[in-house]
Amino acid sequence: MRKLTKIDIVTRPNKLEELKEALNEIGVQGMTVSQVYGCGLQKGHKEVYRGREYSINLVPKVKIETVICEVPVKDVLEAAQRVLKTGEPGDGKIFIYDVENAVRIRTGEEGDKAIMDEK
Repeated sequence: MRKLTKIDIVTRPNKLEELKEALNEIGVQGMTVSQVYGCGLQKGHKEVYRGREYSINLVPKVKIETVICEVPVKDVLEAAQRVLKTGEPGDGKIFIYDVENAVRIRTGEEGDKAIMDEK
């Protein structure tokens, strides 16, 4: 069984399509995308609504989760950084985890077979 690695990318919503294309080009086959809210160095911003100022502490982001075994982690990091880096606060974060196991529910396949394309 090959090593499984989970990669979570949290970034700007407007970069999602470009990121999906870049990951598909390097062979990333599957991903889960969630709309999330968060704050980091940006610390949110202030908005005025009906004459009152409000602090918006949580900024809309997207979270892309994928588990890989064939595509090198380095390639995923390079592709993501190439697409997502603007040099401004809010570009996001990438988290990398070791995955102990994965199970395809329908067939019971485990490990790398559970995340590989069925042929």
